[in-house]
Amino acid sequence: MSGFTEHQASDAGEKAERRPVVLNLRTARRMLPLVRRIVDDITHHQRCLAVLGPEQDRLDRGRHKLSWPQRQRRYQVHEEFAASQHHLQDALAELEVLGVALVDPDQGQVGLPTVVNGRLAFFSWKLGEATLQYWHFPGESQRRSIPASWNEVADVQLKMT
Repeated sequence: MSGFTEHQASDAGEKAERRPVVLNLRTARRMLPLVRRIVDDITHHQRCLAVLGPEQDRLDRGRHKLSWPQRQRRYQVHEEFAASQHHLQDALAELEVLGVALVDPDQGQVGLPTVVNGRLAFFSWKLGEATLQYWHFPGESQRRSIPASWNEVADVQLKMT
C-alpha cells in the first residue's frame, strides 16, 4: 500500500459541506439590489434562449440547403445561444452561492432563507416588487405578508430552536 493514501483524511477528496444560510430581515433587504440584478439576468437569458432555441432548431434542420447569409445566421445563433446558456448558469450559480432559492423562474420569484418559529422559511420576493413584503415556508405557494413586528426587530437574527 502506498504511503501517500495512508495519511489522507477520510473526506479529503470530498467538497466541504456548506452550512445553510439563514438571513434576518435587515440583511435580506440589504441583499435585494444584488438579488434583483441576478434575477434580471436570469429572466433576460431565459427569454433569449426561448427566442433563439426555435430559430436554432429551424436553421439546424435545414442546414444542408442554407444560403451563405443563412449559414452565417446559424453560426451566430449557435454562439448567442451558447453564451446565453453560459450566462444563465453563472447567474444561477450566483444565487446558489448567496443561498437564495429560485422559486419560480418564470415570474422571477426567489426565496431568501430564514427561520420562522424554528422552521426553515423564505422571505419571498419577485421581479417588480420594491422590497421584501412576503414570506413562505418551503413547498408552499401561498405568500404571507411580513408582520409589522418583524420590521421593528429587523436587526434581530431569528434563531432556529
